[in-house]
Amino acid sequence: MTRLLGLALLLSASATAHARDWPQWMGPQRDGLTSETGLLKEWPEGGPKRVWLNREVGLGYSGPAIADGKLYTLGSRDGVEQLIALDADTGDELWAVDLGQEYENDWGNGPRNTPTVDDGRVYALAARGALVCVSADSGDPIWKKQLQDFGGETPNWGYAESPLVDDGRVVVTPGGEKGAILALDKLTGERIWQAEELTPIAHYSSIVVGSPNGQKQYIQLLQDQLVGVAPDSGELLWSVPWPGRVAVIPTPLVEGNRVYATTAYGIGCMLVEIAPDNTPEVVYENKVIKNKHGGVILLDGHVYGHSDGAGWVCQDFDTGELVWRERSALDAGSLGYADERLYLLSEDGGEVVLLEPSPKEWIEKGRFTLEPQTDLRKPKGKIWVHPVIANGKLYLRDQELLFCFDVSAE
Repeated sequence: MTRLLGLALLLSASATAHARDWPQWMGPQRDGLTSETGLLKEWPEGGPKRVWLNREVGLGYSGPAIADGKLYTLGSRDGVEQLIALDADTGDELWAVDLGQEYENDWGNGPRNTPTVDDGRVYALAARGALVCVSADSGDPIWKKQLQDFGGETPNWGYAESPLVDDGRVVVTPGGEKGAILALDKLTGERIWQAEELTPIAHYSSIVVGSPNGQKQYIQLLQDQLVGVAPDSGELLWSVPWPGRVAVIPTPLVEGNRVYATTAYGIGCMLVEIAPDNTPEVVYENKVIKNKHGGVILLDGHVYGHSDGAGWVCQDFDTGELVWRERSALDAGSLGYADERLYLLSEDGGEVVLLEPSPKEWIEKGRFTLEPQTDLRKPKGKIWVHPVIANGKLYLRDQELLFCFDVSAE
């Protein structure tokens, strides 16, 4: 069953709008999709109405997580990285927690990670490797760990992974000889297991949950391999070589027994089929999509996303063949999905496009330009935070500027 059909089955047969939280990186299931309905199918000239603008969330590329009326993000203010909570409806700050010294580089200072909200707690990873658990209501600390204590080493562009919280575990990728993937007890922060068979350094992809052949797994794209590990032990279940170069960033897509991975820097994409005995078979490898860090989304048998050198692309998921590409309408960027529409954000100009996903052609349903834009971005930095759609609102970020737009049809 395709993801689009799966989303439809989650909805009521009535036309009633359904609001949905976006509690972690890339949405409820870490696939860029939400089952929310009741949203605008076309935008008026100039785009949807802006509800609020918070100008003080600090430097960085952290995306927002929205749950129970609150928005959580990370930002660097006065040289300190912080986990920040806002009222999702007004943008007013509720509390902030210090995580440690600001990470600095030429592409932009500050954190790169989206918090994860689970069962009244918020889990966040700072760019220098501090992993924290705090109360979602108050920000009161519950526990704090440092990924370097588990053998990790801060990657070239800082830790950019967003923590996975699943079945009592917080799962992250410190990298290194002690085991590249690590599971901690979500309540105490104590180590449960570390995947000692895997030793590459940390890169930037985030772990997802899959169930090939009904067997639950944690799936991660490492620098040199695409892997599945057992949730209860960290045992390596399967591995496929991956020729990662410079930076391995996009989160894998999982549908049934198949896993899709892509990176840029000349690498391309790959689809892997996992057999019942966990033997992986490569279905195809090609360069139709070479996605850098804007992410890809699977809808109704087609992968949508930006490909270096090719522009925006629609790819047949089953065969890997190019369906269409659009080079001139929008520069490189990121995307999210809600209610039969893709939300695209360009990294250079801050243009925001509402797109009807179609295997036939680029069908645009609205466009506006993000205004104002930051004056604090470094020369090599761009607008790299992915769009977030939750509870009738569209949230966008450009460094210290966090925007909220009303995209509800009601």
